[in-house]
Amino acid sequence: MTEQPFTAGGLRGAVDLTGLKGTTPTRAPAGAAGAGPAAGQGAASQGGAAATGVPGRSGLVVEGTDANFQEVANASVSVPLLLVLWASQVPESRAYLDTVVELAGAHAGRLQVVSVDVEQNPTLLRAFQVQSVPVTMGLVQGQPVPMFAGVQPAEAVRPILEEFLGLAVQHGVTGRVEVTAAEPQDGDDEAAEPPLPPLHQEAYDAIERGDLDAAHAAYTQALKANPADGDAELGLAQVGLMQRTEGADLQAARAAAAENPTDVAAQSLVADLDILGGHVEDAFLRLIDLVRATSGDEREQARVHLVQLFAVVGAHDERVRRARTSLMSALF
Repeated sequence: MTEQPFTAGGLRGAVDLTGLKGTTPTRAPAGAAGAGPAAGQGAASQGGAAATGVPGRSGLVVEGTDANFQEVANASVSVPLLLVLWASQVPESRAYLDTVVELAGAHAGRLQVVSVDVEQNPTLLRAFQVQSVPVTMGLVQGQPVPMFAGVQPAEAVRPILEEFLGLAVQHGVTGRVEVTAAEPQDGDDEAAEPPLPPLHQEAYDAIERGDLDAAHAAYTQALKANPADGDAELGLAQVGLMQRTEGADLQAARAAAAENPTDVAAQSLVADLDILGGHVEDAFLRLIDLVRATSGDEREQARVHLVQLFAVVGAHDERVRRARTSLMSALF
């Protein structure tokens, strides 16, 4: 039941990445330093912001060419990449690239933009079968995630970037690039991006070390200090998913769930793996059916686990809204 790309309201789950490198995705270090040219090292020499003329921050933009594209794309195992195909002879496509860079810059290094001038790179022009520019797509673990064809307003792009980041986190791609402010121009008073809150930074550093317990503790402490901290709540849910699925074998998990249809632990593990694989609706349906089939403490455990997965996917996702309605029906 994997969804087909692409609708603006349903990006999460549009691409199934479970076939990559085993049954669970590779978790990337949050810092992502040293992940090749897309990780912020030598970005200018690789054709970053200076090479494309994109104003803003060094490390945020890298130029994709026929010669380096494979190396650049490989960095998407660590950091989600936004690929913008444009043409120097189409001014509106060049201006749209600036829009994407500005929006990506608001995410403090969680996204990197790959700029490709298709007029200068005929191999990429043919490979992506570009009929007109601009074209925007994501790259996560080397897999393309379709987004837009044509110039889009910032208000249309912004929510899709949020959805794309959620998809990347589901597949363990949580790295960041080091973004440094460009030299200020005359009359440019753009404020520097604020650093992450200390506990959030502590959580990212812990993920970089592979210490999920410490990341969980940092997000928990952040939520205790500020129960309204939505980013900490999301981070806590995502780290919890990573902890529960660490080292899990998909085939063995599915076999155990098939043999024990009312076993909450077995069904919950498959639901977690379905979320990682982009089968969001399958995961929700599995646990809703489990709520219907169980009672007492087991039913409550299934309900609580489903609510945890709602937090991972995002409260504003339409599939979460539909699943909440189904859950209420199953309970009452």
